[in-house]
Amino acid sequence: MHELSIAMSILDIAADEAERLGQGKVAAIHVRLGALAGVVQDALRSAFTMARLESPLPEAELVIEEMPVKVYCAGCAAERTLMVFSELRCPACGAPTPHVRGGRELEITALEIES
Repeated sequence: MHELSIAMSILDIAADEAERLGQGKVAAIHVRLGALAGVVQDALRSAFTMARLESPLPEAELVIEEMPVKVYCAGCAAERTLMVFSELRCPACGAPTPHVRGGRELEITALEIES
């Protein structure tokens, strides 16, 4: 379960940033999680709940923003969002779309800090 090591890294990064800012306790950590990131959202939430108890941020909440798979379709000359990504095909014209532009994200985007 690599989600536990990811959760611990998220907490470490957030704790380091909160300490650097010196502004109070972290209430929430906002994360973007792409559909192709290779992370199971429920497993990450569960791992985060366990990991935070042994961290400097025992009360921090995890807020996940789900990011869809985005591809560039050369046939349409447009970026498209895939609802089903078992096949990388444009949902508008059906052409193969090997140019993935989004959906691999796993990044901390914000910290909510209580003063």
